[in-house]
Amino acid sequence: MQLVLKNTNGGAESAPREFEELFGVHNSFLKYFDEVARQGSIRKAAKVLDISSTSVNRNILRTEKQLGIKLFHRHSEGVKLTSAGSIVLEHCRKTLFDFERMSVLIEDIRDMRTGHVEIMTLDSIALGILPGVLGQFSNSYPEVSYSVATAQPEEVITAVADGNADIGLSFWDSTHPDIRTIAEKSAPIGAILLPNHPLAERNYLNIEDLTGFKLIRSIDARGGHSILDQVITDITTSLTTSIFTNSLPLAKDMILRGGGLGLYTKLGFLDEIESGQLRFVPLEVSQLKALKLGIIVSAKVNMAPMKHLVCNEIAKSIRQIRLDS
Repeated sequence: MQLVLKNTNGGAESAPREFEELFGVHNSFLKYFDEVARQGSIRKAAKVLDISSTSVNRNILRTEKQLGIKLFHRHSEGVKLTSAGSIVLEHCRKTLFDFERMSVLIEDIRDMRTGHVEIMTLDSIALGILPGVLGQFSNSYPEVSYSVATAQPEEVITAVADGNADIGLSFWDSTHPDIRTIAEKSAPIGAILLPNHPLAERNYLNIEDLTGFKLIRSIDARGGHSILDQVITDITTSLTTSIFTNSLPLAKDMILRGGGLGLYTKLGFLDEIESGQLRFVPLEVSQLKALKLGIIVSAKVNMAPMKHLVCNEIAKSIRQIRLDS
């Protein structure tokens, strides 16, 4: 994949050359000063830099005049850093290091050397968000490929923490030490039901209101491991689940056929809710109302720039959706 940085006239430019020009005189001083400090000699430094010793000396003298302080003690065998010079040297080396690191990142963006992204996600996000995001992203960067797998929330978090996925899209645990969040979105769980369902006109539902109705739930609820079960374990035993499934398309089809009401976030049912085919009624449970979807990545490794771009596009799409009402 190629990303070409363009100038205002539309011509391609070399990113390293642009940054060299941005640094200008300051960048020259950083290199000159660092090399003189390494060699302990202006003459030896000039030879390494392949420029005249006069140019190196003039650059350093000009900077000393601007700062109003000596950076080197000059003696017959060469030069030695002053106390102030030692402080400036630390700045020089840190700046040069940061510049080199930035140049590598810019080159990665230009060349998109890493052309594959591993994404693990909830199936609701895979259905409701990713097709549009990846389709649009592929138009801009057609050579990037993706692996997209759906999983339960805990599996998504574990995959990202263990380095088996670059990007995770899931309900997230802010206390997990091995992940960090790029973006988050409020996404409470509620009832997904037909407009003619007896509960459809309610503004919110308590768990007790679900008693006696057939439910359609995610497969992790079968073992009592779902987020819903974890926060209302003393109540869920009275609920009747007719279908446990890890297939959101199946759950959606069964709800549309009148096979039960689903307990999900709005994500994955957005088109049907917007068209009036289905309704979403929030559950009045504080923990469920506070749930958030997160775009998560590993806290242990730095992400390649292209993967950051993918995260940003997903975050932009999620921000445009209202999921809490």
